[in-house]
Amino acid sequence: MVVSAVFLPMAFFGGSVGVIYRQFSVTIIASMVLSVVVAIVLIPALCARFLRASDAPRTRGFLGAFNRRFDAAQGRYAGLLGRMLRKPLRFAAVYAAIAAGMGALYLSLPGGFLPEEDQGSVMVQLTLPAGSTISRTDAVNRLVEKHFLETEKDTTDTIFTISGWSYGGSGQNMGMAFVSLKDWSERGHAGQRAQAIVERAGTVLGRQQRDAEVYGMVPPPIEGLGQSNGFEFWLQDTSGMGAQKLVQARESLLRDAGKDARLQSVRANSVAGTPQLQIDIDQLKASALRLSLDDVNTTLGVAWGGSYVNDFIDRGRVKRVYVQADTPYRSDPDDIRQWFVRGSTGAMTPFSAFATTRWSQGAPQLERYNGLPAVQIQGAASHGTSSGTAMAAVEAIAKKQRGTGHAWSGLSYQERLSGGQAPLLFALSILVVFLCLAALYESWSVPFSVMLVIPLGVLGAVIATSLRGLSNDIYFQVGLLATIGLSAKNAILIIEFAEAALRRGMPLLDAVAEGARLRLRPILMTSLAFLAGVVPLALATGAGSASQVAIGTGVFGGVLAATALGIFFVPLFYLLVKRLAARFYKRSGVAAAS
Repeated sequence: MVVSAVFLPMAFFGGSVGVIYRQFSVTIIASMVLSVVVAIVLIPALCARFLRASDAPRTRGFLGAFNRRFDAAQGRYAGLLGRMLRKPLRFAAVYAAIAAGMGALYLSLPGGFLPEEDQGSVMVQLTLPAGSTISRTDAVNRLVEKHFLETEKDTTDTIFTISGWSYGGSGQNMGMAFVSLKDWSERGHAGQRAQAIVERAGTVLGRQQRDAEVYGMVPPPIEGLGQSNGFEFWLQDTSGMGAQKLVQARESLLRDAGKDARLQSVRANSVAGTPQLQIDIDQLKASALRLSLDDVNTTLGVAWGGSYVNDFIDRGRVKRVYVQADTPYRSDPDDIRQWFVRGSTGAMTPFSAFATTRWSQGAPQLERYNGLPAVQIQGAASHGTSSGTAMAAVEAIAKKQRGTGHAWSGLSYQERLSGGQAPLLFALSILVVFLCLAALYESWSVPFSVMLVIPLGVLGAVIATSLRGLSNDIYFQVGLLATIGLSAKNAILIIEFAEAALRRGMPLLDAVAEGARLRLRPILMTSLAFLAGVVPLALATGAGSASQVAIGTGVFGGVLAATALGIFFVPLFYLLVKRLAARFYKRSGVAAAS
């Protein structure tokens, strides 16, 4: 009930984060329910079938040696525990110091949303200066191909390049490359993982190409949450300063971000201002020549963009008819002088009689986010920096740009959302566990002796996660919940037997020591079995290994610490809580049965 109750609140969270939580919640609760049914129905029958009574204890072989060593260790444990219980306040102070250290370590743990997964592919986005021709873009794409097929031949399987389009927009100066990597079994060491390959590509290709911006990217861990791994940031015009000043603020932000060692591959995910041919029509002259603006615009649209006319049947197939100016007459800006517009009188008037042309600079598209003019900026955290730290760095830089605001999208938005939900999730889980324990012991005081073990498990999870350079992401939070449930389960085993001994009339101190001594072996054996099952997760490699390592590391460290420290501190908690409860009930005149 307790382990299931820990994960129950996860099933009711909304959004993309709630979907991830719900998968863990449903799976673990279903497993716990099934295990209860097996334990109640099948295990007694199996015990009656296979267990045999034996008068003589095992004294030979491996089991005999193990029993002798364990009995000796159990005796030393009982002696050490007895000394702790005789000086409860001193060790209560030690626990307070441990809890304070846990809080400090938890707050210092870098934040994140999802770990970077090696999905067997990488992407490269390249942007040339505005006005670059498609041939220059093709040349850069050839260099990208050469890098992956020659320099990275040990990791690359196939590569596919596109000129004229990228995630940042369409244009002759844009390009993309999609690289399929070899199987994970052929890329064993860390230098051949997707993130390392992307970092090398950005460094090498960026050094080779002075007039092109080349960025390597890794696909997002969850398809649909953004275009690539890393952060998605929107710089918004909140003061109405105009498109030109917004672009200037974006360029200033990009310059500052490029100098920050915590960030890499920071780029504007949009097409820069490009040369545009502006046609100025003198409306007075056009009216004097009996020309309507509709006819002028139609002529321009048909000549440059084409216009659909009708369909016709050719050899049993329906084909469409489009009309458009022939290529030699629409390839140069001066060709507009050769075009004519038919007026209301039927006379043909050349464009040169009422129109002039000039070049201007402008953005090919205008973007808005949350109803405000905005520009999108993408990037990633540098090696060894968490996504939460990188996002904090970007926000600090963005605050320097006056007249602007900011917002997050994609994975970054979900990370902000998950960070706000985590405290509520933990609070609800602890509340539900407390209520279950209160129902179990029929007491409001005894559950506190179980709940106090939670910081010990959290301490182990935080230390293990910090030592491996991981972050406080969703999988770490799921691991913390599993640690809370398993830590409470071990504490319940000790307290339940101490309660039974107390009801038999034993003194409180002796009852606590008796419960801890009797349940030492089951607690250690079940914890060791659980830790052995978690090891493959903590040491996982290959596809999906980052998520497995994140959750396995936190659970392993948490259960290890909760077991190693809990067998000493849980009896101490129970002793202190019972004594404090007895004093409270004595003063209030209530029976001390609870």
